[in-house]
Amino acid sequence: MTINPFLVKAVVRTYDQHQDVGRRIARFKKYMDHAGQGDSISISQEAKRHQLVEKIAHEIVDNLIGSDNANPIVHEIRQQLGKEFGYDLAFRYPSDGTGLQILKKTDSGVATITNGEKDVFMRRLWEITLTRVDETML
Repeated sequence: MTINPFLVKAVVRTYDQHQDVGRRIARFKKYMDHAGQGDSISISQEAKRHQLVEKIAHEIVDNLIGSDNANPIVHEIRQQLGKEFGYDLAFRYPSDGTGLQILKKTDSGVATITNGEKDVFMRRLWEITLTRVDETML
């Protein structure tokens, strides 16, 4: 099999063009980074802290509440929710990917909480988690 020299030259020419474009883009990005330094946005320490508290609370609600984690904050949140709602709670993530499922343990067995209860529960879960994370942050 023979390769036409014209095709080889075309491939090399295209490669060189891409290299030139890449260098131009890199210079342009560098220029834009230096030019944009005066336009930085600064937020207060309190706002940064609030963002961090919300990020950690979101992590707790999304990942730790449904797991069998030995985290003391998660344990305290679960206990407070159980006291406020008056029954033991179980959390799980079903394999079908529907999200967090909240089960209540009653004398008659285990039952899923209703949608109305779940809305109230999730709102309260978020409030308690934000408060606990805010209290424990330095």
